[in-house]
Amino acid sequence: MALLVFSMRELVLAFIFAAVFVTIRRLRYAQRSKGLPMPPGPPGKPFVGSIMEISQYEAPRVLARYGEQYGDLTMFKGLGNHALVLNSLQAMNDLLDKRGSNNSHRPISVYGGELLGQNESVVYLPYGEEWRAHRKLAHMALSSTAIKQYHSMQEDIAATLAKDLLDSPEDFFASVRMNAGRVVIAITYGIPAGEMQIECINRGEHALEIGTRAVAPGNYLCDLLPFLKHAPSWVSFQREARESKKVMLAHMMRPYEYVKREVAAGTALPSLMRDLMTNPPKGETVPERRLQWLGSAMFGAGSETTYATILTLVMAMALFPEKQKLAQVELDRVLGSERLPTIQDRERLPYVDAVVKEAMRWQPAVHMGVPRRSAEDDVYNGFFVPKGTTLIPNVWAIAYAPNSRYDPEAFIPERYLDPKEDTVDPSLWAFGFGRRICPGRLLAENSLFIFAATILAVFNISPPADGELEREFTQHLVRSPKSFRCQITPRSAAKAKLVEARVAINVV
Repeated sequence: MALLVFSMRELVLAFIFAAVFVTIRRLRYAQRSKGLPMPPGPPGKPFVGSIMEISQYEAPRVLARYGEQYGDLTMFKGLGNHALVLNSLQAMNDLLDKRGSNNSHRPISVYGGELLGQNESVVYLPYGEEWRAHRKLAHMALSSTAIKQYHSMQEDIAATLAKDLLDSPEDFFASVRMNAGRVVIAITYGIPAGEMQIECINRGEHALEIGTRAVAPGNYLCDLLPFLKHAPSWVSFQREARESKKVMLAHMMRPYEYVKREVAAGTALPSLMRDLMTNPPKGETVPERRLQWLGSAMFGAGSETTYATILTLVMAMALFPEKQKLAQVELDRVLGSERLPTIQDRERLPYVDAVVKEAMRWQPAVHMGVPRRSAEDDVYNGFFVPKGTTLIPNVWAIAYAPNSRYDPEAFIPERYLDPKEDTVDPSLWAFGFGRRICPGRLLAENSLFIFAATILAVFNISPPADGELEREFTQHLVRSPKSFRCQITPRSAAKAKLVEARVAINVV
C-alpha cells in the first residue's frame, strides 16, 4: 500500500500557513466587529455548524423555541455562511424596514437565480435600479384605485367557487385551488374561463412548486457551496434545473404572448398586463422583458397563499361552529336574503373580516418570510451582523406570541375587535416587510375577503358525519392543510339560486 510521505519541513510550513490564515481572518473579523459578539445561536455540528437547521421548514415551532432560548435574534452558522432568524416584530421592522437600505437585498441564489434562470425575476433581483423599476410598475398597476376595476371579477370568481361547491362539495380542495389560480390569471392576463385558463393555472402551479423549493434555505447545497454549480450535467440537481427551467419559461411567456395577441386584435379583456402594455408610465418605454417577469411573479404571489388561507378558514369553520354562526348572523343582517356579498361590504362586515384575519394568524400560510441579505456589516442591539448575512423573518413567532388575554392556539376572531387587545394584525406581517413588502397585498386581501364572505353566506360547514376532522398541514414554504373531509351544504335553496344566477352572467 502506497503511503503519502511529507517531510518535517513541509508539515511545519503547512501548519504555519494555516495558522497565519486563521489569524488574519480573526484579526479582520475583530476589526470589523469592533469586539462585539454575533447574536447567539445553537452550536451546531463539526464542520457544517448549525446552518443546515434552517432547512427545517417542516418544524416552524422548532425555530420559535430557539427564539425562546436565544431571544429576538438567533444566529445560525456553517460552511462559511451566516443566517439570522428574526423572532419578533420589533426586530423585523427595525432590520427589514427601518434599515431597509442595507437589508433589502436577496441572498445570492445559485440554484434559483442562475441554474433556473430566474435572476431577472423580482423575487431574485438585487435591490437596485432594475428592482425599483419593477416595483414602480407593480405599484402603478396594483394601487388602491387601480384594483377597483377588478372587484366585479373577484366577485364573479367567488360565485364560481360557490357554484363548484354546490355541484361537488366533496371536491372542495380542487375547487378552491382552481379558483384561487383563476382569480390571479384573470386579473393579471384577462384570460377568461376555458382551456387556456386551465392550462395557465396548471402550469403556474408547477412553476410555483419549483420556485418555492428553490427559494427555501437549505434545499439545494449549491446555494451554500456555490462552486457546485460547475458540477457535471448528469448530477441530479443539474438535470432537475434544466427541466424546471423549461417550465418556468413557459409559465412566463405563454400567457404574456396571449395578451399581446389580444391587445393587437383589440379584443383584450381588462387586465393588469393589458393596462401596462397600452398605458405605460408617462414618458417611459417599458422593456418587454420587464413586463414578462412581472406577470410571471403575480401567480406565485397570489395563488398559493389564497388557496392555503381559504382551506384553513374552511377547516376552522368546521372545527369552531360558534364562530361560523356569528359570521353568518352578521352576513344575514347586512345582506338580507336578496344578494351575495360584495367587496364594498367589507367595512360593514367587521366580524367576517376578523375571521379572515384569524385564519391568516391561526395557521400562517407563509410561516417563514422570504430571506433577505445584508449588504454591509451592521450592529443591532449590541450584536455584530456581518455583511452577507441571510436574514429570515420567523412570522410564526409573531402569530404565536404569548398573550395574556387570548390563547394563541385557539381560533378567536374577537381578538381583532377588542380595543384593549394588542394582537398584531396579520396584514402587518403576512405580506412581507419594508421595501420588499408585497405590492399586491390589497388585491390579495380583497380576494380572501370575498371568497370567505361568499362561502359563509351560502354554506354551512361541519365536520364529517362519520369521523373527526384531521388537523394536519403540509411541510412546505407555503403551508396548507393536508387533505381533510368535511360537510359543505347550502344554507337554503334561495342562497343556492343566488349563486346560480350570478354564475349565469359571469364572463371570467
